[in-house]
Amino acid sequence: MVLYLLSSSPKNGVELMDGVQSITRGWWRPTPGSIYPLLSEMTKQGLVVKKDDGRYELTQKGRSQSQGHFDSGRRGPQSAGDMVNQMEGFVSYFEDLKGSKNEQLDPHRGKLKELAKRLREVAGPAEDQKE
Repeated sequence: MVLYLLSSSPKNGVELMDGVQSITRGWWRPTPGSIYPLLSEMTKQGLVVKKDDGRYELTQKGRSQSQGHFDSGRRGPQSAGDMVNQMEGFVSYFEDLKGSKNEQLDPHRGKLKELAKRLREVAGPAEDQKE
């Protein structure tokens, strides 16, 4: 479905999630934790490229495969590394929202700041983590 959506024009992650939700008539909206890792994997496979404006565009390889079915085969996070990768997808989602739908972040800014503080505490200096 992502390849199909990108076949018409480049899109960022938020636009892709909106597109999937529209195609499924509201039955499904991919999460940032699924769409951004998928886009990362598609980039590694040479199916898409990320443009300077943050939108993803199909490559020639992606165009030829856009007629077929693409399955990411993703499961839920299994390790701390998997969780960090998923969190990276969420951060990318919030970055896209800030650029295209900033007003959607307004009711959540306090919680985002609280989470950022907690993450800073978890990621603190390595010497704090040795004990």
